[in-house]
Amino acid sequence: MIGLFFRTLRRFRREEGTATIEFVILFPVFIVLMISGIEAGVLMTRQMMLERGLDLTMRSLRLGTVANPTHDNVKALICKNSMIIPNCENVVQLELREVDTTAWNVPLEGNNCVDRTAEIDPVINFNPGERNKLMMVRACAVFDPMFPATGLAVHLPRDASGGYRLIATSAFVNEP
Repeated sequence: MIGLFFRTLRRFRREEGTATIEFVILFPVFIVLMISGIEAGVLMTRQMMLERGLDLTMRSLRLGTVANPTHDNVKALICKNSMIIPNCENVVQLELREVDTTAWNVPLEGNNCVDRTAEIDPVINFNPGERNKLMMVRACAVFDPMFPATGLAVHLPRDASGGYRLIATSAFVNEP
């Protein structure tokens, strides 16, 4: 079996046009690598910008510069600060909860993201909290892969609508 493999390789070395055969064999591999690199770059850039938008917005909330923080106001501010998230108002979902500092029970359930298969979005727990309370906020965004059938996108966990989720989490204490 190994001898047959080496004989075939020697025959390809002697034949004209072997560069074409090598190209046909290796070109799809390089294309998949390139597409995976582009997909990973876009995914990481979106994650970084979602984290940036959330951090800047939480700083504003923490300092009390956001008057009447509602779900829509905070989401609009996150979208403004994250800049490059496409269709941000429709793909980002927020959850703001108080963390009990006596038991330090961080709410683990959730990761509530936009459900693109449902016609109506559910009401999300968005409690701005009281003074001197520890608050945890999660922002979840759902995106469609750029190249869904190749490379990295094949291995991304997806929701029912075919999109992948990016989740950013932050915490702050409401200033008095």
